[in-house]
Amino acid sequence: MGEPPENFSMVWKGIYRSGFPARRNLPFLRTIGVRSVLCLCPEEYPDSSLAFFESNGIALIQHGMDGNKAPDDRTGAFMAPEIVARAIGVLLDESTHPVLIHCNQGKHRTGCLVGCLRKVQRWSSVATFEEYRRFAGAKARLVDLQFIELFDTATALQPPQRANSRPSGKLLAQSELSDGRQPPTARQAAASGPGATAAA
Repeated sequence: MGEPPENFSMVWKGIYRSGFPARRNLPFLRTIGVRSVLCLCPEEYPDSSLAFFESNGIALIQHGMDGNKAPDDRTGAFMAPEIVARAIGVLLDESTHPVLIHCNQGKHRTGCLVGCLRKVQRWSSVATFEEYRRFAGAKARLVDLQFIELFDTATALQPPQRANSRPSGKLLAQSELSDGRQPPTARQAAASGPGATAAA
């Protein structure tokens, strides 16, 4: 079965998140039936992982971007809203499901993308920011929360640019979640496989 990547969790039905999958994590992705991997890192993907994806029919979708940096950081790097919007389009396309989102540690870029997805789902800012902080921990960045707050969801709801994209329209808004359940653990996700229904 393998072990899950760092910071692995289910975001919603058919959508997972984590840090960068190491070689020891790849069998786990096969176990849960991952069909696509959405990588937010700009660096080239490891050849060994690419070979595993090819042999297991897993598509790699790379929307590489820099993470947000504090204003006093000399790199002056910020995430690109248009790339985030395209990445959300991937998540709304059911033909990519089950899909795994990842950056290096599954905290900042992944956290921002999931936070922007929650805005599309009409989650409250309080719940969205709490989820971000839960994964970022002591390394939470104010600039990330500002990015999520200012993200224009209209850019993510434009007609898809990919010819085979099919927006699902089935991601539920936070207001529809009333039972207080949490997403399944990695063990539960692996046990239920690709057809699992995510609780949130």
